[in-house]
Amino acid sequence: MSKKKVVIGMSGGVDSSVAAWMLKEQGYEVIGLFMKNWEDDDDSEFCSSRQDWIDAASVADVVGVDIEAVNFAAEYKDRVFAEFLREYQAGRTPNPDVLCNAEIKFKAFLDHAMHLGADLIATGHYARVRENAGKFELLKAVDATKDQSYFLHRLNQAQLSKTLFPLGEIPKTEVRKLAEKLALPNAAKKDSTGICFIGERPFRDFLNRYLSYKPGPMKLDDGTTVGEHVGLSFYTLGQRKGIGIGGLKTHRNADGTSEPWFVARKDIENNTLYIVQGHDHPWLLSSSLVAAQASWVAGVAPEARLMAAKTRYRQADVACGIVPSGDDRFELRFDDPQWAATPGQSAVLYDGDVCLGGGIIDSVTAV
Repeated sequence: MSKKKVVIGMSGGVDSSVAAWMLKEQGYEVIGLFMKNWEDDDDSEFCSSRQDWIDAASVADVVGVDIEAVNFAAEYKDRVFAEFLREYQAGRTPNPDVLCNAEIKFKAFLDHAMHLGADLIATGHYARVRENAGKFELLKAVDATKDQSYFLHRLNQAQLSKTLFPLGEIPKTEVRKLAEKLALPNAAKKDSTGICFIGERPFRDFLNRYLSYKPGPMKLDDGTTVGEHVGLSFYTLGQRKGIGIGGLKTHRNADGTSEPWFVARKDIENNTLYIVQGHDHPWLLSSSLVAAQASWVAGVAPEARLMAAKTRYRQADVACGIVPSGDDRFELRFDDPQWAATPGQSAVLYDGDVCLGGGIIDSVTAV
């Protein structure tokens, strides 16, 4: 009986490197695939794809697997980056990692792997897949601090049926220990933060190159104009730093302390940014939200009931009720108001450890 062939995405990072070794240990025929997803200013200090490829190839050599590079830059620009810019131009705050997983890593990559004769694909994500009564479920990782199911919630049955997540059952600390024990050349490499095309560069400078923007008034909740914003695209709800309100008088508490300022609303129609003082200002709290572009792992929306949701990554699950409304929309109602729920971000639903799917936040209702 021939071994099952698994094509694994190898980024040059520690997680996918250890995952490749684990698959080989489990008896699979393993092929590494390095995805190049960005070409603009690829020679700059901010994008490390060349070094990442060297690291991935070096690891493949140590682990003993073949590796090839594939260029998905055109697909990435068309399917992910164009949507990313559209959302920012419309004043929302998108999450490109969610779109990248759905459109590149589990679509373009999956298609390419199948052309290579793969039976399955794998990645270094921290999540799990379980077959249950003929259906495939997406589960949180055992290591709750690294769980990435939030970013994978748009995966469907066809994609999950072909996917392995070798790291889903082990803690990140164990992954680092394995990398050191195996003497992988990238064992001490830092985890990547963000996405390659932004890297560590100043985000506003980056967006400046691609977006048209127009300054406009910055106002308080009572309508008082206190300054000028540089373009609504450059702000996100709940933002505290970099608002540009130096010298604005603040209300001081009895003990002399003052509350920080936060971005609270964007009035797209009138190109106005509203800021408020205090983390718990009512404008920053939402009792409900409506999400669009719904995507359900099981292929159908869950019935209206109580469950749990995340409205941003690294947030604890919060109790909510869901009310499906139409083919690709749903409403979430929260027992406890949610802080800075942001249009463009994902609202992801869970039943315990099972990720049910979610949608893109379209609008929120303040308390």
